[in-house]
Amino acid sequence: MVGDYNLPNLKLPEQTEVTLGRWSQMRRTYLKEHHKILYYNLLTKGILNSHLAEVQQRASELEETLVKQMAQKAGLTEQMKAEDMMKWVRLMNNIRNSAQEIVKNQVIFA
Repeated sequence: MVGDYNLPNLKLPEQTEVTLGRWSQMRRTYLKEHHKILYYNLLTKGILNSHLAEVQQRASELEETLVKQMAQKAGLTEQMKAEDMMKWVRLMNNIRNSAQEIVKNQVIFA
């Protein structure tokens, strides 16, 4: 009772403390801006942090796998790295950017 009004005493369930990485922050922002109902459902059920941690793990593993596969397919080797560092860095950055775009489309914005 606050003055003449009965206000509910609502508390969110306890959530595990999770350090949010790059991918989980992107997912949280995406949910907040484009899927508000899902975001608030996860938040009020107390499972938002576990959802974000799972997304972070899935996205990181997918990115790592894609970068390895794409680098192998492109023929990037340690020998190339030693011989022509700038070319290796250029190719590796292109591969990493491509892998990150795939992760965004398949995990973050799905």
